[in-house]
Amino acid sequence: MLKSLSFLIFVVMKRLLSFSLAALVTLTVMAQRQGTRQAELARNLQVFSDIYRLLDIYYVDTLSADTTMEWAIQGMLQRVDPFTSYYREDDEELRQMSTGQYAGIGSAIRYNRKLKRVVITQPFTGMPSYEAGLKAGDVLQSVDGQDVEGKNATEVTKMLRGDAGTTVKLVVTRPGQDEKPLTFVLTRRNIQLPLVPYYGMRNDSVGYLLLTGFTRGTSLEVRHAVNELKKKGVKAMVLDLRDNPGGVVEEAVDIVNLFVPKGRKVVYTKGKMPSTNMEYYTTGEPLDTVMPLVVLVNGGSASSAEILSGSLQDMDRAVVMGERTYGKGLVQSVRELPFNRNLKLTICRYYIPSGRCIQAYDYRHLNPDGSVGVVPDSLTHVFYTRGGRAVRDGGGIKPDVVVEPDSMPSFVFDVVAGDEMFDWVTGYMNRHPKVAPAGEFHLSDADYEDFADYIQESGFTANRRTHEVLGVLKSAARLEGYYEDSRAEFDALETKLKSDMRTGVMKMKDKIVPFLETEIVSRAHGEGGAVRQQLGTDAVCRRAVQLLANPVKMQEILHPKTN
Repeated sequence: MLKSLSFLIFVVMKRLLSFSLAALVTLTVMAQRQGTRQAELARNLQVFSDIYRLLDIYYVDTLSADTTMEWAIQGMLQRVDPFTSYYREDDEELRQMSTGQYAGIGSAIRYNRKLKRVVITQPFTGMPSYEAGLKAGDVLQSVDGQDVEGKNATEVTKMLRGDAGTTVKLVVTRPGQDEKPLTFVLTRRNIQLPLVPYYGMRNDSVGYLLLTGFTRGTSLEVRHAVNELKKKGVKAMVLDLRDNPGGVVEEAVDIVNLFVPKGRKVVYTKGKMPSTNMEYYTTGEPLDTVMPLVVLVNGGSASSAEILSGSLQDMDRAVVMGERTYGKGLVQSVRELPFNRNLKLTICRYYIPSGRCIQAYDYRHLNPDGSVGVVPDSLTHVFYTRGGRAVRDGGGIKPDVVVEPDSMPSFVFDVVAGDEMFDWVTGYMNRHPKVAPAGEFHLSDADYEDFADYIQESGFTANRRTHEVLGVLKSAARLEGYYEDSRAEFDALETKLKSDMRTGVMKMKDKIVPFLETEIVSRAHGEGGAVRQQLGTDAVCRRAVQLLANPVKMQEILHPKTN
């Protein structure tokens, strides 16, 4: 018995010794690796320090330390990923990004090339610019006494923003009023635009809700909108996340919670540091766990918009429709630096309920030409939704129902983006102070004819790509010595491109009219009115409403039969 006990003690001690030796070896290896990394870091910091010291001593011109170091920082961060950024003290962009707010007058602006001035494009409802009486089309002459001629929209935006409670004096001219200067003194306020600019019924039973971002309080806006739709008898709903760039993760989780039971894991994160490993669950009672949902997405849907759409897809709670999303599966956090500087850096990846990470871009392994590599479908992995449907990681959220939007000819894009269309609408509003309600407004044929005439007479040039190619061709002809022999043909082609402006506008009437109508309704009835007007020609939303009217098809998508 004593022998057996001695043998057992011997075996246990031997195993403990082996384990201790193994642990010691592991710790030694880890320490060596850590020591190597520290030595590598120290060596490179020494080289960097010496390079700057030599520049400071010998470079032919005197360099600013602040400027030079910022070059180095920005150059380093640009190679990390596009979401890691350095901010100097009191950076307005950082404040707006973290709070969703900025202090200003609450208006969109654009630069008019012909006027060489910035014009007001949309005073936001309820904001200082709207309350003061500024109108879309007003031309900015000065800000606080400083002439803004030639200044672009970014420069003027900086002049308009400031601390909440401060005032700013604007002098504008209003087309159609003899260009008489008008003076406005506005008090800046913290501006937080509504992230649910429109919600309403598409028919007797289907509701629609547009969500444009995720900042603090967004889920409360969505909850209110859903409750209001339920009062109107909504039985199914379209949630539009197209071109939604994302934002606060917790808000996405709380919106998911409106439609799924309490206690469901919505998203979790994994990073290098244990403190970045988080799990987010639904914590409240939902509003409705059975109402059919269709979520609309496209390539501009990113981050929290992908968490919302992807988690509802993984839980088989909604049909996702549209185009593949952006594919941002990285999470950023802001860290304070000395001297009131800040660093926003990527700290972890997020994973949605099926366990997939939808990050599409590999910033750590660039292509030979320096471009960012995209994870090919062949290298993605299969995961499964709550009900067993196959879904994949690595490339954004792939819709259950793919619907490509109508393509826009370059000619139409040029017309819609041009100052000429904006200016014509300004004149139209002067002639038509009253506009029919959103969704009911229609531009008359006579008015469109007038628009086509205006475009022709304005000297507007579309098909810029054609003109660019023609310019290259003319340059090549001069170099090769046959331009003079072909001058008449070149001139004829150039004249043809100009003279066909009206013909082109009339030919593209069906595609241009919706943009004109939306711009007019936006000025008359605000942002919400513009959304409602757009829905009248939105083919993707129409498909969503049709699908929601077909419960059998919805079930086939969410719960397909398996053989």
